[in-house]
Parts: sequence; C-alpha cells; structure tokens
Amino acid sequence: MIQLVRVDYRLLHGQVAFSWTAGLGADCILLVSDTLLDDPVRVTSVKLAKPSGVKVVVKNIEESIKAIQSGITDKYRLFVVCETIQGAVRLVKEIGVKSLNLGGTSPGPEKKEIAPVVYVNPEEEKLLDEIKKAGVEVYIQMIPESKKISY
Repeated sequence: MIQLVRVDYRLLHGQVAFSWTAGLGADCILLVSDTLLDDPVRVTSVKLAKPSGVKVVVKNIEESIKAIQSGITDKYRLFVVCETIQGAVRLVKEIGVKSLNLGGTSPGPEKKEIAPVVYVNPEEEKLLDEIKKAGVEVYIQMIPESKKISY
C-alpha cells in the first residue's frame, strides 16, 4: 500500500531515508527515475543511503506504474520517491493517488522558487495546477514534523 508519493530530485538522502521512512513506517522505497538506472555508480551510492531493514527498488516511470498497477507492491508499506515533477504527475494520474508531496526540486533556467528548495518552471506549474484541479492534494513538506504548505 502506498504511504506517500514525494518529489525529491535527490531521491534517497537523509530526510528521505530516515525522517520520512521512519515517519511513514515504510518497509520499501521505490525510487522513480528515468535517468538513475543509466548510471550504475549513482545507483550504488543512492542505495548506500538505505535504512536498515528497508527494501530499495529503482525503476523508471513506466516500470513503476506497471509494478504498482500489477499489485506486486501491495504487500509493502511503500514510499514512492520521484525524481521529477513530470514523472510524479504521470504516476499520480495513472495510479490514482490523491496526494503529492513536493520535497526538493532542482533549480534551473526559467524556474522560480515557490518554497525553500522547491523550484518550478511554467510547464511544471501547469502540471501541478492540472492535478490539483482534479482533486489531488499537492503540498510542500520537507520533513514529517514540519507543517504542510498547500501548493
């Protein structure tokens, strides 16, 4: 069962590995990235951050959606971390999740900061507005103990 879908371009790091995983009681973290699997060194380093006793799986967006829809992930308390807003929105739409947590998104050209470490460009804003209008709760929250900020 999915506990949380979060966007965090850093994927697995201290906040995700310890604060969120423990706060959610997650026993499996699904890292959703279309680029991570192309870099074996990065995969290895990301997996080094995994908490003891927690399974970490890396899949691209397409494989992640298929795995969740197949029911194979139902046996886990699943924490889904997406590298990009585009990937997260696609996943949310296809699997019917009703909330999306924005953690960290990378800064870049044409991006504006909407909260500390959360940057969006016009295309990403449009995608977030679209799912919000469809009834998905979109919020910013760095760690479980901090207050949710509505997007």
